[in-house]
Amino acid sequence: MNPLVIVLPVVVVLAGVVLFAASRRRDSGGATGALSRETVKRDKPASALDESEMVGVSGRQVEASAALDRRPAAPATVSADVAPFVAPDADTIGISRRKFFNRSIIVMIGLSLSGFGAATLAFLWPMPKGGFGSKIRVGTVSDVLAKIAANKGFLYSAEGRMWLTAYPTSAIEKAKAVYPPGVIPSMEAGVVALYQKCPHLGCRVPSCVTSQWFECPCHGSQYNLAGEKKGGPSPRGMDRFATSVIGEVLTVDTGQVFQGPAIGTNTTGQEAEGPHCVSGGSH
Repeated sequence: MNPLVIVLPVVVVLAGVVLFAASRRRDSGGATGALSRETVKRDKPASALDESEMVGVSGRQVEASAALDRRPAAPATVSADVAPFVAPDADTIGISRRKFFNRSIIVMIGLSLSGFGAATLAFLWPMPKGGFGSKIRVGTVSDVLAKIAANKGFLYSAEGRMWLTAYPTSAIEKAKAVYPPGVIPSMEAGVVALYQKCPHLGCRVPSCVTSQWFECPCHGSQYNLAGEKKGGPSPRGMDRFATSVIGEVLTVDTGQVFQGPAIGTNTTGQEAEGPHCVSGGSH
């Protein structure tokens, strides 16, 4: 038997299968790609398909509709006319961050310079009259001595931060040999003006009525009515202010302070007149 009789029908069948498969591939590729003219004429546009028309629609029509939906929309036509540029309104767009920080820095520098200028003027400006650091008109000597006696030997002036006590005029010659001339006028009139701070470490020294001394509660320094050291760790007696007496009026210059007398000075000879308020050191 001739082999060609068997092979030829097989080849014909295989060729038919290949052609059929190729035609199916072209149909499916057309559904997802560009549609042929025949397909466009035969099928409706995908945009016209809705649920009411899905009945009886072929698979190729559904695939073509899906492919059309995936196509990008055609760009809108842009007018050839270009509008002129208009600068934006500053009030509308507000202040940028850079401009805000720049203005903040300028304001801070201005405030710093203003504060420095004000401090300089305050330093150079003359101090107002009155209060500590100025000359204080205490009053007549007789009035001051009366107030000292009424307050049991001690008169405190908060304005001048000072103590006023009586000084015996009988001891004035000893005082002139020890104290500077600036403090002598009031002592000659019978009054001593003492700075309230302890020369040791600057504590405010209170009075002790029972002993008639000044006794510092911080470290126990003790001073007699004239501010002369009697005990404790203080390096000297209490500091005192310059004074003047004009027409019986006592004026104390709290801007001029003289150091207290050296240890061992005792122009009045006053000793403790009663119990101490603070236990002082050895004399």
